[in-house]
Amino acid sequence: MQSRRLLSWLFALTLLFGQAAAFAHAIGHSHKHDAGAPEPVCEVCVAQASFGGSVPVSAYTPPVQAASCQQPPARAEAAPPPRSIRAPARAPPTPA
Repeated sequence: MQSRRLLSWLFALTLLFGQAAAFAHAIGHSHKHDAGAPEPVCEVCVAQASFGGSVPVSAYTPPVQAASCQQPPARAEAAPPPRSIRAPARAPPTPA
């Protein structure tokens, strides 16, 4: 149990420090470039691009079932008539 807790803390701190290092490196790119010169590709920026967020989410797609249409029965049974319940003044209700 102890090693599992240590491993989760290690992952959290690695992500935190990796994001801080990527931010500190991005600040170094804030100086102006020449307007006519092409912008070079920074290998450190490419390597740290995955620190922008946590583990990528895998999309869950539930299984899709074909729609089925069921016909109602040919003759529906008649519903029983509603019963009225009468309650005397000092007694529990009894069916009439």
